[in-house]
Amino acid sequence: MDSFKSLEDIFEAFNHLKVLVVGDVMIDSYLWGKTSRISPEAPVPIVNVVNREKRLGGAANVALNVQAMGATPLLCSVIGDDQDGADYLRLMEEKGLPTEGIVQSPERVTTIKHRIIAGAQQLLRVDSEIEHNLTDYEERHLEERFLQLLKQADVVIFEDYDKGVFSEQNIKRFLQLANEQGVPSVIDPKKKNFLSYVGCTLFKPNLKELKEGLKADFADENLPAFEDAVEELQQRLQVRQVLVTLSERGVFVADGEEKTYIGAHRRSISDVSGAGDTVISIAALCMALKTSLPFMAGLSNLGGGLVCEQVGVVPINKQRLQEEAQRIRLFETHEYRNA
Repeated sequence: MDSFKSLEDIFEAFNHLKVLVVGDVMIDSYLWGKTSRISPEAPVPIVNVVNREKRLGGAANVALNVQAMGATPLLCSVIGDDQDGADYLRLMEEKGLPTEGIVQSPERVTTIKHRIIAGAQQLLRVDSEIEHNLTDYEERHLEERFLQLLKQADVVIFEDYDKGVFSEQNIKRFLQLANEQGVPSVIDPKKKNFLSYVGCTLFKPNLKELKEGLKADFADENLPAFEDAVEELQQRLQVRQVLVTLSERGVFVADGEEKTYIGAHRRSISDVSGAGDTVISIAALCMALKTSLPFMAGLSNLGGGLVCEQVGVVPINKQRLQEEAQRIRLFETHEYRNA
């Protein structure tokens, strides 16, 4: 971080970055209501609707976090040519997100997750989605949009929710294109394509995903086994830099053989939803600026903790994050516990 003289310099530099987010997008739909009686038709509660809301989810929430940090998100995905797809594009426009990277296909449905909530209790979730891989037509159009946006990007985030946008073939192709153009790639993986991201720049699983992806079974507290798993991951993906989120125990970051544990900050946890989206967004911005890996992990860890104080999936508050980072002297400190 030699080129940055202060935390303010880094946060100001975020404003000049463009971040390509490619992956599975969705709508998070909420129906809030009140219930006071059981239906006479079946043993289920009757919910009287009080409010309805639709929000951008999946990779689109990552784009909202990038936007909240002052950077410009470029979102690339495939949705259905349906009413939910029209709602999705409207939500993007309402949030000021560019839509030129979105492919609409008549052969897919737009992923939407309907949640029915009474009081603070979620009663039911109804999902509408297709998880099979893209058709050749969809693949071709997605690659065209990806390549067009990649030319503008300082970093690219692969946001995988196992909803079919990614396949082993297009992951390989997209990483090849990014590497050819010198654009760093930051990966937020899921189970199906976990080991397909060979040659990426930064790989960011959580602990559960790491175990599932490598078919490794060890106790969460078994640090030697955990570090062995990270080393195996580095070898199999040919990646130096790995960031693993460890939930209430903070984060772990490896850069080659250098290993750093960063503990979680004490917080009043309201909702962990969306914390991973915040972590990957901040990590990608730091990667684009070539900050040190411990700083990147520390700031990402701090941001993920802050959004857990909010109810629901919400983007990070940039000013609050900067104030917290200044308070704990994140830029100046070197008090990370090195393994």
